[in-house]
Amino acid sequence: MSLISSVFTAIISQPLYNGLVLLMKLIPSADAGVIVIIFTIIVKLILLPMSIHASKAQLQMKHIEKDLNAIKEKYKDKEEQARKTLEYYREHGINPFASIFILLIQLPIIIGLYRIFLHSGLPQINTSLLYHFISPPAAVINMIFLGLVSIASKSIILAVIAGATTFIQLQLAQGPQTDAKGTQADIARAMQTQMKFFFPILVVFISYTISAAVALYWITSNVFAIIQEAYIRKRYHKASLVV
Repeated sequence: MSLISSVFTAIISQPLYNGLVLLMKLIPSADAGVIVIIFTIIVKLILLPMSIHASKAQLQMKHIEKDLNAIKEKYKDKEEQARKTLEYYREHGINPFASIFILLIQLPIIIGLYRIFLHSGLPQINTSLLYHFISPPAAVINMIFLGLVSIASKSIILAVIAGATTFIQLQLAQGPQTDAKGTQADIARAMQTQMKFFFPILVVFISYTISAAVALYWITSNVFAIIQEAYIRKRYHKASLVV
């Protein structure tokens, strides 16, 4: 195992794995699928302040698109255009990289979750990864989600639901297409459209290839994100219009 992989396991994967095992021990009556859902919700709640901040930044950036396009029209020189754009950001207290920064923070956690679901070996517990104060569940872990689907195996139904909820989440997050004109705007719209259709297909492929546990993670994460986005739009949309 490389140094980077070892550090990532110690800082990200191992704490998340211990949290998952702890939930299984604390809620022995719940099957592994329910545990994955609860576990995903807990992680999303921990990340919620950062996610809200990123969503608010996206709303704000969408609102100022017309002003930014006006700057591009007024100042044709690229250096002057960039300087005026940065001045606009400073004047209105906008950080254009806020959502990207928040995504970069969350990315290691998302990768850690994937590694857990991919290499967890459930229903067996890898005791070498457990902290000394966490012991494996006494009872055998029930891998049949709601008595219907084994999350240790593949499920095309859950994979398709994961892809569908991903599409809905992306549709809601992107919002309506802007009326901005120009080559860059056309490229941005084309990339958004491609992502909206390509990424859900990728999610279906990944979810089905690895296991139903990954599909459950995606479904829970997407439903949480959909509810979060609806809440943010309702509560912060008016505030985001004041820049």
